[in-house]
Amino acid sequence: MSGFGKLAMSIARVLPPLKLLPGVGLLTVLLVVPLALLLVMSFWRASFSGVEPDWTLANYVRLFSRPIYIELMIKSTRIAFTATALTIVVAFPLAYWISGKPPRRRAQLVFLVLIPFWTSYVVRTFAWIPLLGNNGVINYALIWLGITTQPLDAFLFNQFTVQLGLLYVYLPYAILPILLSLERLDRNLLYAAADLGATPFWQLWRIVIPLSMPGILGGAILVFILSISAYVTPALLGGASGIMIANVIPDLFGVGMNWPLGATVSLLLIVVTIAWIWLVGARVGLRRIFIEG
Repeated sequence: MSGFGKLAMSIARVLPPLKLLPGVGLLTVLLVVPLALLLVMSFWRASFSGVEPDWTLANYVRLFSRPIYIELMIKSTRIAFTATALTIVVAFPLAYWISGKPPRRRAQLVFLVLIPFWTSYVVRTFAWIPLLGNNGVINYALIWLGITTQPLDAFLFNQFTVQLGLLYVYLPYAILPILLSLERLDRNLLYAAADLGATPFWQLWRIVIPLSMPGILGGAILVFILSISAYVTPALLGGASGIMIANVIPDLFGVGMNWPLGATVSLLLIVVTIAWIWLVGARVGLRRIFIEG
């Protein structure tokens, strides 16, 4: 082989790793470094003068010795899990219905699913207040129908309202991955199952759902991550009973001026989120969910 050929082969071996450098550098600066700073700060101590680099486990002791943070984390996980389950239950029939349409009609329906992204997240969440508030549409309709004589407070500022708001806001994140899995489904399997006497229910239960499981779990991961770290929806719709862990963290960094404890609570949220991803990945495999699914 000539010297030019050897040089070309050497360059070809070096170029692929070099192409990764911008992405790796960006992830390092925007993800790895902030997480490392968060971890280091969790061992520091807050004082009247600011943050002191005093290596201590006091923040972790305070986190686990005060029930408020753990209880709030448990409540946030429960709200996020319920919102995720409700979102998947609503998203799957919609995605299945869209997948059965002709390509042109399917594209139009996907376009409609994406329309909410044109509007601010805050505006979409705030839109529930005129519907569910004391002077909202639902209370007005109940009074007009004679079902009640005064507005009901049960529709707003509670955990269910937060879950409803999360379902509405994050529904497209569940529909799209499920739809992608359903579009790859071989419809001949359904025809074969029907020829063998399988009813539509058993076709759905034994064929459609198992084969679309990567999309279902992918949507569940996305919705859970977004829900457990939600700030706007609990702040606008939750009231005192619907507050979540993400509403406390900014107060610790801001009004509370306790950055080390805020970093510790943030790490707890990250650990819970990673644990959820690991549990879901153990069921199917993250590669199958995000790459093959």
